[in-house]
Amino acid sequence: MTQSSAPRVLVSEVGPRDGLQSLKRVMPTAAKLRWISALAAAGLKEIEVGSFVPAKLLPQMADIHDVVAHALSIPGLRVAVLAPNLRGSQAAFEAGVHKLTLPVSVTDEHSMANIRKTTAQMIEEVREIVALRDARFPGIEIEAGVSVAFGCTIAGNVTDDQTLRMCLAMAECGVDEVGLSDTSGYANPVQVRRLFRRLQAEVGSKAGGAHFHNTRGQGLANVVAALDAGVTTIDASQAGLGGCPYAPGATGNIVTEDLVFLLEAMGYDTGIDVDALAAARAVLAESLPGEALYGHVQDAGLPKGFHYADGRAPSAPQPEGCLLGDAQ
Repeated sequence: MTQSSAPRVLVSEVGPRDGLQSLKRVMPTAAKLRWISALAAAGLKEIEVGSFVPAKLLPQMADIHDVVAHALSIPGLRVAVLAPNLRGSQAAFEAGVHKLTLPVSVTDEHSMANIRKTTAQMIEEVREIVALRDARFPGIEIEAGVSVAFGCTIAGNVTDDQTLRMCLAMAECGVDEVGLSDTSGYANPVQVRRLFRRLQAEVGSKAGGAHFHNTRGQGLANVVAALDAGVTTIDASQAGLGGCPYAPGATGNIVTEDLVFLLEAMGYDTGIDVDALAAARAVLAESLPGEALYGHVQDAGLPKGFHYADGRAPSAPQPEGCLLGDAQ
């Protein structure tokens, strides 16, 4: 097969971290490892496999060392994790991850609720983490994930200037990438397009990806706006699992399956097979019986005549007609 000329978009899967940390139950480690392997087999190139936090705070992440070790054994997989402080970051560095995301809030209110530090304190923490990386672990990428970038359920509205001040502070701290997170589901497409363009103008090549929640049903619309602004990395969670435990009212992330279909249908090459994602979803459903799983593509299937942006045909048979019947 010739190399696709379609523009590439990286779909970063955050379900094993952002999805599972939001659940009250704990996914068994063996099932988690099978799930991550199945996600990688479906073509996902980057997976945020967990977070380095105290097990007493998030028992869902108590097996993070085993999970990282397994993920690192999967050829071609970029292993990402989250850590909220210097201690967790050092543990992540020592585990050999490829990418570390630091959650940095725009508002003091969310920062205190999420990591028990003010924004000013977190900026200093990031400086220390970057210094440690530079001194001892130079090959590991650090992303600042700027939380509540579009609005905060605790503090209320967040202005573009507030968000950009934090983004600039992160760039000055020496992180490699600054991404914007719609932690609370406040964002709308006009705001997304405007803010990402400003981010690119202010921090240049350090402007990173988008992390959207679907709290008010705006997730995929916001993805299109981010694409218009030139964003090439989008986070998503299989079956829409997730939601920040420290942002009241925040619900799940955008659904990986639906995002991949949207991107491929628009001509963006993700390298991911939607049908193969069903095998990963089956592991999830089996391991978390009764848990609410979301996704329109999962219910409706791929439309007849669909082809991926690189010319591939779907691996599973396509329906002869509309699965939901003729509505007209």
